[in-house]
Amino acid sequence: MNVDFQSSYILEGNDVLITSIVVWFLGEYLTKTIPFLKRYSIPSAVTGGLICSFLVALIYSFANVEISFDMRIRDLLLLVFFSTIGLSAKFQLLKEGGKSLAVLLMLAAVFLVVQDFTGVLLAKLMGAHPAYGLFGGSISFAGGYGTAIAWGNVAEEAGLLKAKEIGIAFATFGLIAGGVLGGPIAERLINKNKHSMGNSLEDSVISDLQGEQIKTAPAIGSILGTILVLALCVQLGDLVNRLFFTKGVMLPGFLTAMLVGIIITNTSEFVKMPLNELAVDRMGEISLQLFLSMSLMSMQLWTLANAMGPILLVLAFQVIVMTIFASYIVYRVMGRSYDACVIAAGFVGLGLGATPVGIANMNAVTSKYGPSRKAFLVIPLVGAFFIDLVNALVIKFFVALPIISGTPL
Repeated sequence: MNVDFQSSYILEGNDVLITSIVVWFLGEYLTKTIPFLKRYSIPSAVTGGLICSFLVALIYSFANVEISFDMRIRDLLLLVFFSTIGLSAKFQLLKEGGKSLAVLLMLAAVFLVVQDFTGVLLAKLMGAHPAYGLFGGSISFAGGYGTAIAWGNVAEEAGLLKAKEIGIAFATFGLIAGGVLGGPIAERLINKNKHSMGNSLEDSVISDLQGEQIKTAPAIGSILGTILVLALCVQLGDLVNRLFFTKGVMLPGFLTAMLVGIIITNTSEFVKMPLNELAVDRMGEISLQLFLSMSLMSMQLWTLANAMGPILLVLAFQVIVMTIFASYIVYRVMGRSYDACVIAAGFVGLGLGATPVGIANMNAVTSKYGPSRKAFLVIPLVGAFFIDLVNALVIKFFVALPIISGTPL
């Protein structure tokens, strides 16, 4: 821990890891003991992370001490998590989910347009530059921190003041909203439409198999082999990313790590040396939970105070739009089934926050009601691979509109 005895504490490496694990256990305890959190399937990492960020904000406000976190380990965990997504994406499963994947991608594209239209309209009504509405739309919410920072830099260079700061603020609140809203929406859909776990023979078989796998933990060789493969995904993904960069193509690191994972898992299937799925799933779950804990506990809420009013107003409208879209469109178009309920929870997470939030929402719901193979097939692929590409096209479409064209964006 590096210490500045005046007013600043920076937690690094092992300190961040220890804190994130403690934060997760705190969230897990509260989720199990507080009926509201348990009933609405709020992810433990979200609960614990929010409490930690509020405590950090209180320390800053009353003790004039700023606690910050070195997030390099979090960034690594994100790469590991998306590597596990790639390692789970077998071509056979992708073929099975083809139709559902295409339908959900279409819904995502429609939602991105609705989200940006809502943001631009609210910006106009509040007397702000309409370009700010895109930061209160898919740039920050569906795009997350990376997209908000990238477009924020472009906008600020063109003269749109504090665009990056505003984008980060929206992305922060979107991360919170996505983690809090997904569970209650799925809970309402499940109870209202009387869906129950084990409705299909396939889900019952999957549940039984998972139970048997849990009883027999993977051997040490399988665990070490999985860690080796994940390290290769991250390292080779970085090399691929650098190669593309030299060619003028910029891709996010998590995408290339995931693509390497897809190649490795399908190659291993072809040569009859399959990976241990349970070990991959467990590594994915651990990296996901720690990533979310670190992301939420490190939020500097006091930096958002000055713009709190407009941000919360835009957030409230976007939450309403998401609730309607997920409950009445995603749920119905995806089949009005238990799978559709879980997909709706995941869609809320990736549409307001980030793909890891969507998967955490689905984990919270399925841990209570049972597995959903369909949801865990389509949501990660749409969120990790396709939505960023579609979002870029939608943003460019709005930028070209007369109401925004010729402006700083």
